[in-house]
Amino acid sequence: MMVKDIRYNDFSTFLSKEFSFKVQKISINAGFTCPNRNGTKGFGGCTYCNNQTFNPAYCHMEKSISCQLEDGKTFFSRKYPEMRYLAYFQAYTNTYAKVEELRRMYEEALSVDKIVGIIIGTRPDCVSDELLDYLEELNGKTFLLVEFGIESANDKTLQRINRGHTFACTQDAFARVANRGIRTGGHVILGLPGENHEELMRQTTLISDLPLVTLKLHQLQLIKGTRMAFDYKQNPEMFHLYGVDEYVDVVIDYVERLRPDIVLERFVSQSPKDLLIGPDWGIKNYEFTERLKLRLHERDTWQGKYYKEN
Repeated sequence: MMVKDIRYNDFSTFLSKEFSFKVQKISINAGFTCPNRNGTKGFGGCTYCNNQTFNPAYCHMEKSISCQLEDGKTFFSRKYPEMRYLAYFQAYTNTYAKVEELRRMYEEALSVDKIVGIIIGTRPDCVSDELLDYLEELNGKTFLLVEFGIESANDKTLQRINRGHTFACTQDAFARVANRGIRTGGHVILGLPGENHEELMRQTTLISDLPLVTLKLHQLQLIKGTRMAFDYKQNPEMFHLYGVDEYVDVVIDYVERLRPDIVLERFVSQSPKDLLIGPDWGIKNYEFTERLKLRLHERDTWQGKYYKEN
């Protein structure tokens, strides 16, 4: 059943207000690392992280940024020849380099035909004032969205998953970027070990207080080869992996309490089956979204229904 009644701020509508034409993100792996991988703040990265889970087939770091974008354009243009594109610097921490190097990378991407803006995925502890000076300049020329991995608003959880920064650092980074007039996005994982339903509902207030334009949610997934997969094998009782219908209701409970103007880009992620330990729901992302829309209708609820402004 297709539900036309969308009861949340969806990403497609947001893009249609920003652009007069259809746009699609093309992911880039520009060869970055992270400060909690290379020893600056720790080793091993976040305990849940295996970047193979979100690099599409056309995205190979041994290729130049321009080549990756051209491959992405070929991949998508078969269906939509007139499509324009956003260069999405996705893998690892895409501000973790000198500003001169970042400038070269971002502007190489923007020089590619039909690229109309960039999205930069990064960490809250990797945005210097020098970088913000440049991003403010860039924001005056093109569409720019800086997307932070928030993951959790609980410092104990952040420490447990080896993030290497606190939630106060997240709050500071969002404020500094937003104060430059730059759009901000965020990413949160629902179901991290130690975070029950009550904790997630508490989190919605803290997330809503951030100057967020867009937000991605997704369920905790256990991925082969990660520290978290090892922890799960040793202590499975410390984890709760959502069933699909349970997760639909958790997301709705969360969304009901979010600030109503936040644009919700995504609710779920599905990792490659050969890497995924669980949960394996056997449905595509768009099928999940349709279930969510139907359940919102069944519960007669919507984004921000129980939001309380501080």
